[in-house]
Amino acid sequence: MASQLSTANDGAVSRGSSVAASAGLGVLAAAIGYLVSYVLIVDEVRDAFGGDVADWKGVAWYFYNAHLVDVETTGSFGGFSGSSTVDFIAESGSTSATLLYVVPPLVLLGMGAMLARQWNVADIGEAVTVGTPVTIGYAVVVGLGALVAESSSEGSFFGIEASGSVAPELLPAIVLGGILYPLVFATAGAVLVAVFGSR
Repeated sequence: MASQLSTANDGAVSRGSSVAASAGLGVLAAAIGYLVSYVLIVDEVRDAFGGDVADWKGVAWYFYNAHLVDVETTGSFGGFSGSSTVDFIAESGSTSATLLYVVPPLVLLGMGAMLARQWNVADIGEAVTVGTPVTIGYAVVVGLGALVAESSSEGSFFGIEASGSVAPELLPAIVLGGILYPLVFATAGAVLVAVFGSR
């Protein structure tokens, strides 16, 4: 495998530059996926949560569900506490919600394909080199997003303290949503361009 990749303009791009660019496009892929999800589901989020949850957080929960990451709800009342998980997409059943499952794979496939075309990848090895680093940027955004998408509340009822929180499950968000999704789909997009472009 060459230490440099060719751009569409036949200029040489170092491997370090391609990694940095791919990681940056991983950030862009996460942002595009979230924005498409926002357009598709924000009305349902408003209907489901009313004014109790910020729209962007509710959409984020659906976005994580689209990566097969459950949202965890925890609560405590006095000395009692418990937790459960929820998949808002599965519970919704609406067409807009179901469409969310294809958003992350399509965006990542497209990003990997775009990178492969930009750098004229000629074989599968180069495609993996170009597509895999998308994971870096995507994982950072998805990991941080899981932290900021938490919604919590506290209160007191007749002198008894109560609290609750809702947030994407952090470890699955990072491993499944942040690493496996881009690793599989962005790399697959680059490999497809390499395979079909060489014919």
